[in-house]
Amino acid sequence: MSAPVTPPTPAPDPARTTPGTFAHQIRAAWAFVFRDFHLTRRYWSWVLVFTFYDMVTAASIMLIGVAAHNPRLTLTLLLGAVMWSFLGRLFGEIANSISYERWEGTIEYTFMAPVSRLTHLVGVSLFAGAYALLRGVLVFLFMSLFVDIGASFVQVLECLVVFVVASLGFMGIGLMAAVLPVMSTENGAQATNIIQAVFLLISGVYYPVSVLPAWLQPISALSPATYALNACRKILGVNGTGTVIQPGVTLAGVLPELGILLLFGLVTIPLGLFVFGRAETWAKRTGKLKRAG
Repeated sequence: MSAPVTPPTPAPDPARTTPGTFAHQIRAAWAFVFRDFHLTRRYWSWVLVFTFYDMVTAASIMLIGVAAHNPRLTLTLLLGAVMWSFLGRLFGEIANSISYERWEGTIEYTFMAPVSRLTHLVGVSLFAGAYALLRGVLVFLFMSLFVDIGASFVQVLECLVVFVVASLGFMGIGLMAAVLPVMSTENGAQATNIIQAVFLLISGVYYPVSVLPAWLQPISALSPATYALNACRKILGVNGTGTVIQPGVTLAGVLPELGILLLFGLVTIPLGLFVFGRAETWAKRTGKLKRAG
């Protein structure tokens, strides 16, 4: 009697990775990036409308400085508009990611997917950062059609580095704000807009923090945008007084601000993940993940 034939062991598929490995988590995070990209592309007409709105609004604000014949004010308003276009969009995309999941009816599937919440949120944050950066660049290019920027290419690149470092802190704050749509289906998304408006007020986006009421000025220290704007204003030479644009500094001259921005990221991102994890546990226990109600 012949021995039973053992079927050959199938060769491992190189396209697959073992769940739980670092490679698997990277692939999963990248999958969330592509998912959010395709969701955004589905509503391309709305993206076009809001991008055009951002560009026109930013140009309208900058032209206040042009009308005043004040180059320093013009560059200050331009910087604030571009900075807030980037950071505001970054914060909004992360904070409203759960609202988007509810609208698409995918929130239950996402929370049951065999990936860690860190992987999920990293993917969401990566897409939000790339999307916000693209919007910011488009706003900058549109504004350059109205006035001579007066900044060198090196200065623009140095400000871009500051933007990227500042995005870490806003990612963490956005993760904490993202729990609001989890906790409240009806009003959570609106609450994230209130938080964004408060940061716009206290960060001195279009004006120096010194013009804020004395009781509000210390609160501006809690915003990463405050330090990012100070760093970029030093680089562009618009941090002084009067109407003259002064010689700017290099990145070495804004190392204190960059250090504070890195500290914001180191503190707020783990805190945001912790807060989001607690909110997720609460939502699953109380049944708040359902799309309506």
